[in-house]
Amino acid sequence: MAALTGRAALLAALGSVPVGILEPSWAGILAVNAPLAVACAVDYALAAPARSLALARSGDTSVRLGDPAEVHLTVTNPGTRPLRARIRDAWPPSSWLPGTEQRASRHTVRIPPGERRRLTTRLLPTRRGDRHADRVTVRSYGPLGLLARQGTHTVPWTVRVLPPFTSRKHLPSRLARLREMDGRTSLLTRGEGTEFDSLRDYVPGDDTRSIDWRATARQDKVAVRTWRPERDRHILICLDTGRTSAGRVGDAPRLDSAMDAALLLAALASRAGDRVDLLAHDRRPRAQVQGRSAGDILPAFVNAMATLEPELVETDARTLVSTVLRNAPRRSLVVLLTSLDAAPVEEGLLPLLPRLTQRHTVLLASVADPHIADMAQSRGTPDAVYEAAAAAQTQAQRRRTADQLARHGVHVVDATPDTLAPALADAYLSLKASGRL
Repeated sequence: MAALTGRAALLAALGSVPVGILEPSWAGILAVNAPLAVACAVDYALAAPARSLALARSGDTSVRLGDPAEVHLTVTNPGTRPLRARIRDAWPPSSWLPGTEQRASRHTVRIPPGERRRLTTRLLPTRRGDRHADRVTVRSYGPLGLLARQGTHTVPWTVRVLPPFTSRKHLPSRLARLREMDGRTSLLTRGEGTEFDSLRDYVPGDDTRSIDWRATARQDKVAVRTWRPERDRHILICLDTGRTSAGRVGDAPRLDSAMDAALLLAALASRAGDRVDLLAHDRRPRAQVQGRSAGDILPAFVNAMATLEPELVETDARTLVSTVLRNAPRRSLVVLLTSLDAAPVEEGLLPLLPRLTQRHTVLLASVADPHIADMAQSRGTPDAVYEAAAAAQTQAQRRRTADQLARHGVHVVDATPDTLAPALADAYLSLKASGRL
């Protein structure tokens, strides 16, 4: 394929101007432009073939959202003529910040015969998911720069854009609390999620049911048993990917905030010695992670979440509960990251909760819209008062739904996107410390 350059068009226009002024005729125009056409043909013949080039890729295959990725394109010129070319390395629009694609994807290169050059395309993705390389277009110019050969190559490459995990800044403080809980906190009462820790001397105020009479008989002091939170508990994190997860809160969908909270909980629970699994579900399972070791939990979670997108369908609560019960046959902590909207909870989840709560400890976490709290404080104008009334009604509705869930034995966390992840981690630590896992 041939491509006429701007230089050739400019020369043709400049040559036609004097002809049009002095003697306007087709013969005059042809006399001026015929040499230009011959020069273009010679230039085209001297340009290196664009289709015979050998192209290969290397570089990053995954990147966290918000971080740059570099993909290298190696161009080999196997011909006998030097290559003077402009190369466009095309990727989807979401691979760059708006307005930067033109500069990032175009490369100018000169390759002598039999040599190769490596070009670097720097990506800065703006969305999660897989980014697949599109075509590589090569425009090879001759020495005069009048007419170019153009060819297109398909060079496959995929960069997976992982969730950003912005809540990891909260992990050190929660790990410190976990170490303190494991090392210093002891319980006098035994729960389902505790195991024997040690004996110590009785002090006034201790529960007399914790006295170890056999140990007391062997010494001259009263001894009591203490317990510590049990390790190796099973935690199943369920992401609701139905239509309610598509609602935007701030700059991101609710699903993104839920995934961030799930990653913090998974990182914390795996450090605590617990087993963590993932289930993403709406009408059917969208992603699952099961049976991974502590060191593989986070990589497996972020890879499974990378391609998740909200589905504009109603979540099938019955199928979700059945899948949870099948994946967690023994007593577990089931964390549901879903909506607190009244209709989906009352019509879908609430009638099925007894099947979950009689076997598992259930913790429901939901993303609250901080704009609602701002609206509730609005005053001064009739519109502001109506907004405040609507916000107060929405908040009251969420509280009623949370109270209904609590009466069924569900622990509820309702927090804004910035505070959901640490609030969910705190709820997990509280349950673990009290032996209710």
